[in-house]
Amino acid sequence: MPEDKLKVIEIFTSIQGESTYAGCPCVFVRLAGCNLRCAYCDTTYAYEGGVEMTVGEVVAACLGSPARMVEITGGEPLLQKAFGTVAERLMDAGGRTVLIETNGSLDISAIPDGVIAIVDIKTPGSGEGGSFDMANISRLRPLDEVKFVVTGRSDYEWARNFMARNRLEEKCRAVLFSPARGWLDPAQLGRWMIEDGLPARLQVPLHWLLGIP
Repeated sequence: MPEDKLKVIEIFTSIQGESTYAGCPCVFVRLAGCNLRCAYCDTTYAYEGGVEMTVGEVVAACLGSPARMVEITGGEPLLQKAFGTVAERLMDAGGRTVLIETNGSLDISAIPDGVIAIVDIKTPGSGEGGSFDMANISRLRPLDEVKFVVTGRSDYEWARNFMARNRLEEKCRAVLFSPARGWLDPAQLGRWMIEDGLPARLQVPLHWLLGIP
């Protein structure tokens, strides 16, 4: 793929459903391609395909939305080099918060300054445990966020211990624990977090509750 083009699955405006920015109107740029195959993935349609668009076309589509937040997601957006150029152009336009959601397996230092990384750390229950690039812990910036998607009790304990061992709450803005949809009752996850006094945030994806993309 040329460095000034991307394979795009979809661009749409909705309500941000995850991260500490949940509830905000947001433009989503979903890029094609992913190097992981998580057991609970709800965007398998982004594994391949997509429409080729130039950086300028993607930026124009984002700037044409009234939403002041943009999230570049996938798939895995860091697989396409031009994601960074899109993010920089959006930042240069001013007045916008730009997020990148990444699966944590690739070097997040490729994310431009000022762009906020939402970094997954895959648990064993995802089927992609061990995919996380451990060097990304030292690459986290103060406004970045880390997310664990939890499938059950063993995943919860694994994530809790990983968080404590690496003192993640000291390295980024927030640590998010999210139940895997159809795998774990959000209330149960919340009870475990209360019992442990976990210094993390329960994330129940808002778009599930609203029934929107």
